[in-house]
Amino acid sequence: MTNNIEEMFEKAGAVLKGHFLLASGRHSPVYWEKFRILQRPDYVTRLCSMIADHFRGQRIDLVAGPTTGGIILAFEVARQLSTRAIYAERAEGGGRTFRRSQTITPGERVLIVDDVLTGGGSIRDVIDTVTTLQGSVIGVGVLLERSEKSVDFRVPLFSCLRVTAQETYSPEDCPQCTAQVPLVKPGGGQ
Repeated sequence: MTNNIEEMFEKAGAVLKGHFLLASGRHSPVYWEKFRILQRPDYVTRLCSMIADHFRGQRIDLVAGPTTGGIILAFEVARQLSTRAIYAERAEGGGRTFRRSQTITPGERVLIVDDVLTGGGSIRDVIDTVTTLQGSVIGVGVLLERSEKSVDFRVPLFSCLRVTAQETYSPEDCPQCTAQVPLVKPGGGQ
């Protein structure tokens, strides 16, 4: 297996080239398909090990992630840290909620994990839910950070890979739209 994280994403076929509509509404010639990585247990184990190792000394009681990819990552990071994992589903009316008898005891120290960080909305929703339940968020770990600007969650952030040179465009300024390259809307919006 490769030690180069970007090469891992490329070997998994997770770096797609074309004309993509991002969840933000912006257009991009590159799309990082997280599920190409998440279907590879060997890669997931290695990446989650990086997150677990980074936060290992922080006395983590619980690892939480948003649906869908965050379920896999929360489970694996928690397994490696010998603690438990929960996941936050979309709530009616917005935000996230813990269902299915998943609980946070007030004061529990929680690590939030997710697959791809762009704007940080899903992670912020999980942070809000944890703090509403009186948990203490001690950090955020992600596989890939592709945000244009660094996102401040007011806790330490660890990224296995940070990609900063990704060009995105508003639809009216998109050169691929001008060239009439077909627009693809990838992903499931989870």
